[in-house]
Amino acid sequence: MQALTFTAVNEITVTTAPEPQPGAGEVVVAIRAAALNHRDVWIKTGQYAGVKWPCQPGSDGAGVVMAVGDGVDAAWSGREVVINPSFDWGSHQEAQGPDFTILGLPRAGTLAEKISVPVAQLSAKPAHLSWEEAAALPLAGLTAYRAVFARARLRAGERVLVTGIGSGVAWFALQFAVVCGADVWVTSSSAEKIAKAIALGAKGGVHYTRADWAVEATKIAGMFDVIVDSAGGAGFGDLIDLAAPGGRIVFFGGTRGNSPALPLRKIFWRQLSLLGTTMGSPADWSAMLEFVALHRVRPVVSEVFPLARAGEAFALMERGGQCGKIVVRIS
Repeated sequence: MQALTFTAVNEITVTTAPEPQPGAGEVVVAIRAAALNHRDVWIKTGQYAGVKWPCQPGSDGAGVVMAVGDGVDAAWSGREVVINPSFDWGSHQEAQGPDFTILGLPRAGTLAEKISVPVAQLSAKPAHLSWEEAAALPLAGLTAYRAVFARARLRAGERVLVTGIGSGVAWFALQFAVVCGADVWVTSSSAEKIAKAIALGAKGGVHYTRADWAVEATKIAGMFDVIVDSAGGAGFGDLIDLAAPGGRIVFFGGTRGNSPALPLRKIFWRQLSLLGTTMGSPADWSAMLEFVALHRVRPVVSEVFPLARAGEAFALMERGGQCGKIVVRIS
């Protein structure tokens, strides 16, 4: 079979690899489409913990079950599925356990024609989604759902700010909050992305590249009950200023690094909650799929590349040129 492999730092090749065989409790899925995440870029550049070369990346995928291992019901054969990339979450809903891993490292990922995974990681592909849309759903959809609902506990009528619209998780957070009945605003460095967000139901947006963006946000939207962020860095202090009394700031990344000393007095006096989150539990996964199917949410797909041009897909993500998820069509 054909598979994308990182052979060393920043070295990508699409090569012939041995076909996977299902172990006990596992299935082999013929991948129809996969999608990229920033995690794949960090692995490619050697910045992710536990990287070993060669490495077959990819956390997102959708396809058809082609073979089943011992102990797996033969009725799974031929089913159209999406793969939950959150492995071995553990027994507590509150946080992942010590054995938690993400598909694509250390286990071989979805950027290949076939992969083997435990059958417990499979769910039916949402019927209203194309293969490309289904592939764009798992990691970003799960992360956004847990952030918005399990952690921030968003309610209808609340005011929400989603920062850095353009990433897969941010698009899902926007869509989920709009469906929930919240009033949503976004930030971006791109007028095109803000316009896209408004088309998807956002009330408006501001350019975070402007020095006074937080003041502008307050003027057009007021203060926010829930803020969803993945950047961190020096700008995190602005988010605290934008949070309404009793507000919740939920964050799942730190692309701009750690934040300087936090203004503790503002946080405790206004009764703010800072909520860290990542990925999601099996319960979050099931709830997310049910929500997406019920409300017919469609992932925002930026561009689709064939596997042979996966290097171009990575280049697009590394320069931040996408407006939604970047998808690789496998077969």
